[in-house]
Amino acid sequence: MAEVGLTRRGPLDALAVRSGAVLSVVPAESRFSFRGGEGAARAASEVFGVLLPEVGCRSEMRGERAALWLGPDEWLLLAPVGEGPEIAAAIGRALAGKPHALVDIGHRDTVIGVDGAGCEAVLAAGCPLDLDCATFPVGGCTRTVFAKAGVVLWRVEVGRFRLEVARSFAPYVWRLLEEAVSGERG
Repeated sequence: MAEVGLTRRGPLDALAVRSGAVLSVVPAESRFSFRGGEGAARAASEVFGVLLPEVGCRSEMRGERAALWLGPDEWLLLAPVGEGPEIAAAIGRALAGKPHALVDIGHRDTVIGVDGAGCEAVLAAGCPLDLDCATFPVGGCTRTVFAKAGVVLWRVEVGRFRLEVARSFAPYVWRLLEEAVSGERG
């Protein structure tokens, strides 16, 4: 009897993600949660040097600084790590007497980069959003979940995302992303 060379495959093998995506830990940054009305946002934009987006789920960048819209009166402000005290002082002076909140959250989150071919499929392993570039374009950002962890997801450019995740959830999210990159199923 002739032997047939068949390989047994599981029912989910065809669904496994095979990706060229690369995970990285993004270096520390100055990170602020800013909340305020329209007048406060305009004043903060001038001082910060980046227009705080008025359109939902969008970001603006200038140089190494970025502002991400997280809600009608809430933005995530990012800048190089050494600039935090200067930013806090300048915004505090410019907005003295105006209702606003500026909270240094530089130690709250860690940032995971997901870059390269197949990064959307890797993120789809734990994120319920449609991450097609037509639906979630470059500059798009939002609060969402990755598996059971709350994250801020930001598409920095085509084939490049950042996940802001609470430090306590970072190892959990990292391991799930590693599994998605390698196509493992457990």
